[in-house]
Amino acid sequence: MKYLEPHGGNIYRTAERLGIAENNIIDFSASINPLGVPKSVESAIKNDSRYLYNYPDPDATQLRLQIAKYHNIKPESIICGNGSTELIYLVAKALRPKRTLMPAPTFSEYERACRMSYEVRVMSYKLKKENNFDINPDEFISAINRNLPPHPPLIKGGSRGGNMAFLCNPNNPTGRLLKKEDVLKIANAAKRLKCYLIVDEAFIDFLPEHSVMKEVKNNPYLIVLRSMTKFYALSGLRLGYGIFPLKIIRTLQEQKEPWTVNTLAQKAGLAALNDAAYRNKTFKLIPKEKKFMEEGFKKLRIDYIPSSANYYLIRLDNAGRKITSLRKKGILVRDCSNFEGLDGSYIRVAVKSRKDNARLLKEISQCLKA
Repeated sequence: MKYLEPHGGNIYRTAERLGIAENNIIDFSASINPLGVPKSVESAIKNDSRYLYNYPDPDATQLRLQIAKYHNIKPESIICGNGSTELIYLVAKALRPKRTLMPAPTFSEYERACRMSYEVRVMSYKLKKENNFDINPDEFISAINRNLPPHPPLIKGGSRGGNMAFLCNPNNPTGRLLKKEDVLKIANAAKRLKCYLIVDEAFIDFLPEHSVMKEVKNNPYLIVLRSMTKFYALSGLRLGYGIFPLKIIRTLQEQKEPWTVNTLAQKAGLAALNDAAYRNKTFKLIPKEKKFMEEGFKKLRIDYIPSSANYYLIRLDNAGRKITSLRKKGILVRDCSNFEGLDGSYIRVAVKSRKDNARLLKEISQCLKA
């Protein structure tokens, strides 16, 4: 697999190059809830900022208890992190896989984390354009069988190296969803093969019924990662958590850096999880804006991959030139040319507010005429 460059969301560099204010950049490269930070979170941060002279709770105890209550899982199975990305790197560093398998295209940090943390053989399961880049559960299981021969991990007293496979659900950058029963089919196969399956559910809050986090207690090889930065628009605070088999919790905790979840992030997480009104508003808004964008794509005859998430993978001829043109107008989109399995014709765009979505479609329309 080729090395993938860092992903999007750098409004600061673009603002500097264009000589404009950062708040004048419309960032479609980062798939964040268009409602913005919940008001409840803003209030919590304001109220607790006076206590910043104290170190944060290194175990994020209150937040873990709230997460456990919210999802009806055991708090001792939860580790909170500085975004779910920290936990991706922690898993790779602590478990030291010998071989890993991941779809292509998918989130680049899986491969980078594995290569940085240990000498590991990274293999890819190629997704097919003609199938909308869907993951076929049976084919993925066959790929695990073929590429990850049985090598049970040794957690206590020796090498931790075993085998590991990654799934991003919904997948990034395609937005394609594996239904819960299909993920569990793969997880059960991974269990039989003694292969860790890391399921990254960074965007599953938009489709919570397909989460498999409650199955971790029944599968010692299943790990589920969650992000609070996407659905709750907390990217600047960085907050995520993972649900892990109890047998590896100590191993992970021994490798984890202290105080990575700051005090305000912990308070923000508590407030967000208690904000049912914000979630309900999101569930009403996103489908409307997705319908608006899809109608716009069809009108402009833009090829797009039907998405279950709050972003779309679209294909444009001469995409690089159009990306540059949009950037000059203060609009950022995700150039997907450096994703394994994609060429230079693909870009990813987030679902934002009606005003921003209409602006994007208008500017793309102008690019198509140029």
